Amino acid sequence: MEYIRDHGDDPASIDEISQRGYGDILCIETGGPTPGLGCAGRGIIATFNLLEDLELFETVKPDVVMYDVLGDVVCGGFAAPIREGYAEHVLIVTSGEKMALYAANNICCAVENFADRGYADVAGIILNRRNTPDEEEKVRAFAEEKGLSIVGDIPRCDDINRFEDMGKTVIEGDPQLPISRTFTELAERLLQLDR
Repeated sequence: MEYIRDHGDDPASIDEISQRGYGDILCIETGGPTPGLGCAGRGIIATFNLLEDLELFETVKPDVVMYDVLGDVVCGGFAAPIREGYAEHVLIVTSGEKMALYAANNICCAVENFADRGYADVAGIILNRRNTPDEEEKVRAFAEEKGLSIVGDIPRCDDINRFEDMGKTVIEGDPQLPISRTFTELAERLLQLDR
């Protein structure tokens, strides 16, 4: 969004709006409007339009595409990856906190609203632990109510913050750590979704 504000709607290349991360992963941060002066959901829609114009998927030919989108699906912009057919599967990342489960339920409702159109499905829940009381029980009860499985369980871990402060993922920082192996195993499990 900053690039578009500074240079208009026509960037010269994908390289001008992206960064290459660890493992040669192409990363694009949508950004958003100036705080208090616009609609972040509109920014997401503008980003998808831009990626289409740049023919990103045809040019880069990625193996896997992941979108990290806020759970505020009351805004149609945040549901754009689902509604516009960019996503095949939705994974809900939640803790056992009440507001996180509320957002998780909103995501389920949004996907259900599009169910008759053949868009993305909810492939499961990733429990991102915050160590709240009865957290696992609350998330399991929610998953059971929605007919979903918990496909990943991320423990609260100081190593995540430590490497984040260094600008690294835990896998980049130390692939042998238990938390790194947790993420690697989750990635391997998710790659099986379409196989």
